[in-house]
Amino acid sequence: MAEPAESRVAVYIDFDNIVISRYDQIHGRGAWRKDNVYRLPSGLTEATDEIRERLRSAEVDIGAILDFASSFGTIVLSRAYADWSVGVNASYQGQLMERAVDLTQLFPATQQMKNGADIRLSVDVVEDLFRLPDITHVVIAAGDSDYIALAQRAKRLGRYIVGVGVAGGTSKSLRAACNEYADYDALPGIRPAAHIAAALVAPGPDAEPTPDDTAPARRTGGRRASSGRPAAPAAESTETPTSKRAASALLVRALRLVHEADDSEWAHASALKQQMKRLDPAFNEKALGYSSFTDFVKSRANIVELDESTQTRLVRLRES
Repeated sequence: MAEPAESRVAVYIDFDNIVISRYDQIHGRGAWRKDNVYRLPSGLTEATDEIRERLRSAEVDIGAILDFASSFGTIVLSRAYADWSVGVNASYQGQLMERAVDLTQLFPATQQMKNGADIRLSVDVVEDLFRLPDITHVVIAAGDSDYIALAQRAKRLGRYIVGVGVAGGTSKSLRAACNEYADYDALPGIRPAAHIAAALVAPGPDAEPTPDDTAPARRTGGRRASSGRPAAPAAESTETPTSKRAASALLVRALRLVHEADDSEWAHASALKQQMKRLDPAFNEKALGYSSFTDFVKSRANIVELDESTQTRLVRLRES
């Protein structure tokens, strides 16, 4: 059972806004309409190989947005607004449903294909804030200036407003209206658009590689780590190769989010475990064969460093 004092987060995604902005960010302003991407049917059956590749390179990682939102507390509500009959949007349904995101269907209200997501989303947010007074944080993934009034109203209602948007597609006024704002490019695990665009123009052996979520990030300075401590004996672990990779990736994702949240090089082990449980409620170190979370962390000595010099155990990503 979650602690009563824990923050509770509601996430609202203007799906078309994020997907179109990302596509235009990588392929150039207006590329979405020039390529007629929004007219592709379900299954993208009429898409050329070139368009499929352009869509792949501009794919939005919804999981990264939700992971970022979870760094503020437990996600208790998440909705994505779009016309899900559009082929590109339909291709994301599996990704969204895996993360328990409610898909809100919107139909085009004009010939310009506008579906009124800003109005519907805004009405839902205000209604939810009155209906669910325990919501402490509202995350709005969109960049439209139409959401300025919503952000201001939600702040007046005492909620902490976090905006997430794509650089170049977000109103400066919306950023100012939020308590906190994050560029999609800057979220943990996201490959910057500039790197993707450069690789598309001049692919080759020197192209920027896609970040590996299990690779340790470089961190310098700070508190001395007990890096010489031995890891937990391998014989105690019942992990399979697949579960070991998944648990390591989860550990790194959670640690990056904790670092980003408090801008500290070291993270409290208890806060780290809580973040891992937010990302994957099924995580349990004992099910993996470890008697404690500390033993689990020690088994990842190649990825993280553990400081046990005081009663408060601290963890950080190992320097590369």
